[in-house]
Amino acid sequence: MTGRWTLEPGRPATLTAPPVTDLADALAWLDTVHAELRAGLREHGAVYLRGLPVHGVDDFARVRDLLLPQPTPYREKATPRSDFGAGVYSSTDLPAAQAIAPHNENSYTLTFPGLLLFGCLTAPEEGGATPVADCRRVLRALPAHLVERMRTQGWLLRRAYSEHISTDWRSAFATDSRAEVERYCAENLISCAWDADGNLRTAQLRPGIVRHPATGEEVWFNHLAFWSRWSLDEEILDTLVEEFGHDGLPFDTAFGDGPPLTRDDLDAVRAAYEAATVRRAWEAGGLLLVDNVLAAHGRDPFRGDRRIVVAMGAPVDIAHCGPTVEPAAGAVRSHG
Repeated sequence: MTGRWTLEPGRPATLTAPPVTDLADALAWLDTVHAELRAGLREHGAVYLRGLPVHGVDDFARVRDLLLPQPTPYREKATPRSDFGAGVYSSTDLPAAQAIAPHNENSYTLTFPGLLLFGCLTAPEEGGATPVADCRRVLRALPAHLVERMRTQGWLLRRAYSEHISTDWRSAFATDSRAEVERYCAENLISCAWDADGNLRTAQLRPGIVRHPATGEEVWFNHLAFWSRWSLDEEILDTLVEEFGHDGLPFDTAFGDGPPLTRDDLDAVRAAYEAATVRRAWEAGGLLLVDNVLAAHGRDPFRGDRRIVVAMGAPVDIAHCGPTVEPAAGAVRSHG
């Protein structure tokens, strides 16, 4: 049995399965086209799969076991997710009206998933696509001065963990032990400090331009724009700064030599992502396989019930991606 590939402007490369009677037949077909699917993934960065009988978490997990046999844990958590067990999570539990900007999953960790698999168990009434952007195209579309700064300086991520304004450190690091958090940070090149209220602050320097470990292609790979202070709604930003100060924001980014991203920089990065973005409306049973190095992903706002699950696998070490800047701990700013 063969599938049917379709390439349409503005949509991800799509592979439609032949008629299959049950999940066992679907898995057998996926096994026969595995090499073809991986080739399509290398070319396009993401592939949407249609026509498979994936009706629940268990079905999705069986497909995941075939396509992503080596799992990758979710490290340094940043957004709320529901854990359905067996390495299957909700894609996000953020409010439906909130758009999620394009990003490469866990780009700030030293080991991150090489592949992501999304599955639609319930399609939303309106909106809610998972857009993907080819990070090779993003890099080519960016202004030369931003590329050069990232290539030579990398990017700095600072986070302030608090149960009041962001993810608390216990949820983010999946432990109640300060010593365990400090051990993790030391092993993963992250500076950390505790304030008088018992909240945590961290800082880490990471490369923002890397090479795909298999193809050697250079890509824009970071959360620089995603976690910039300017990505926040202006009113929310003003309120947070007034309450916690510039150094107490839940997250902020800068180039590695210190200066934060400007609004103009953010607009330029957003424009590059948008020019490289494709999307397809979710259908129940649809799957989206994403090469997490070659492509960034996000989420469109939606109406109605939406149930999208995700699994992460094929772990990649940043050291195998030809980073232009070596990862290092950053400077944690004091409270004030």
